[in-house]
Amino acid sequence: MEPVTEGSAGDPAVGDAVAPGVDLYWIPLGADTSVVQWSGRVFEAVGAWWHRRARCDLFHAALIVRVAEGRYVIEQAPVPDAHGDRRGVVAGGPVGFAWLGRWRVFRYEVRRWLDGRIPDLHAAVGRPVRISDDAAMARAVLDVLPGVPTPVWGRDELRAGEMWNSNAVVAWTLVRAGVEIETVAVPAGGRAPGWQAGIEVARRA
Repeated sequence: MEPVTEGSAGDPAVGDAVAPGVDLYWIPLGADTSVVQWSGRVFEAVGAWWHRRARCDLFHAALIVRVAEGRYVIEQAPVPDAHGDRRGVVAGGPVGFAWLGRWRVFRYEVRRWLDGRIPDLHAAVGRPVRISDDAAMARAVLDVLPGVPTPVWGRDELRAGEMWNSNAVVAWTLVRAGVEIETVAVPAGGRAPGWQAGIEVARRA
């Protein structure tokens, strides 16, 4: 599949900067981080063996939302420093275990970043998935995000059947904004762990 690069025709921010829209990107897990990529492969290998299924490529989701004031990126990511306001951070939580969250290296943040960037966007596969061209829908995605649950990353504290992670955050946000999530598919041959957890938790509300 053709990779997407920021600043290419695949970037919905290029062209008409004020046209509303919500676009979903599927990015291979650990695209820019070999440790994460290796860990993901081990995780998938164990899961495939346990469930007696074929191995799949793993993906994580990110959103680009355009509204009148500009282009926002929405994703869950590690906390690089104490200046979350510069990245539009609206929520965050611990990684692995709740007690580890006292240290920055074991915390994640959820970004609603105006004119921000997604470091590994260049590795996204295929074209972006157009979720909506509707201005009200784009605004709804931005508005619901601060209310996203923030359980421990990598665990199933919310009893949703899957771990909570970046895919859960994106799926939760889309469902709460009113998107018909059933029309959104993971790239062929791939999986997005946590996606169903986000859907499940959003629908409980």
